[in-house]
Amino acid sequence: MVNKSTVLRELLASPDTLVMPDAYDPLSARIIESLGFKAVQCSGYSFALAACCPSEAAFGFERNLALTKSIVETVQVPVMADGEDGFGDPPVVAETVRAFVRAGVAGINIEDQVLGQPATKRVVDRSLMVEKLRAAREAARQEGHPNFIINGRTDALSVAADRNAGLNESVARANLYLDAGADLAFVTGATTVEEVKTLVQGVHGPVSIAAGLPNNINTMSIADLKACGVRRVSLPVVAIFSAIQALTRTLAALRDSQDFPLVLQEKLLCSPEDAARLLAK
Repeated sequence: MVNKSTVLRELLASPDTLVMPDAYDPLSARIIESLGFKAVQCSGYSFALAACCPSEAAFGFERNLALTKSIVETVQVPVMADGEDGFGDPPVVAETVRAFVRAGVAGINIEDQVLGQPATKRVVDRSLMVEKLRAAREAARQEGHPNFIINGRTDALSVAADRNAGLNESVARANLYLDAGADLAFVTGATTVEEVKTLVQGVHGPVSIAAGLPNNINTMSIADLKACGVRRVSLPVVAIFSAIQALTRTLAALRDSQDFPLVLQEKLLCSPEDAARLLAK
């Protein structure tokens, strides 16, 4: 049986930057796979949005785990879970990782953002995040998966009042997280190519960047990030936002015209054959 963590590790080590669209359900994951993407990233934000849940914290661990497992069972490519903040303190993080390993994922994101923070977004102390990552690495080892990919995410740049200070803090945290056992340093909040270059130059290991977001969709391309030496590009909202837009356009056209010509003209519907091909994979 192919070890998906080993496959994901090889993809991350290859010369080509790994682009991972984020799935919000099994169908979106199957579409991602069918289009030739080599791995799927789960998105807690997209999970919650698709379920009309008010927040990722409210969506919760059990629902996240169950939906992630259904995605793993739908595709052949490696799947990375969105482990949020690990759903608790270091011992809980260890249990979270064990559960996701048993669900068949190839890796997991663990972030230093405080999950479900009701007021201003903030991050935990560096030392606590280091403990969480060490607990995650040890849990994966105990489960017999030493190649399990841990993506240590920092939101330090996203919460910073000063961009330069935020970049410096992000670099410092990223290096600590890699030393603590993370395989990737995932920095959120980058808005320009210059910021990405600063991160790649300062971090002593592979860097992951989220793209296609409202704060950077007009300022950086996937090609830009590849040229900067980013190892992994996450597309956290493209799938769910495009699905919302397509369904809204289609149903609005039917509501307004009471007929199908506009829907057919704009090719807003896939064919039954295309749908059958997705199900047959």
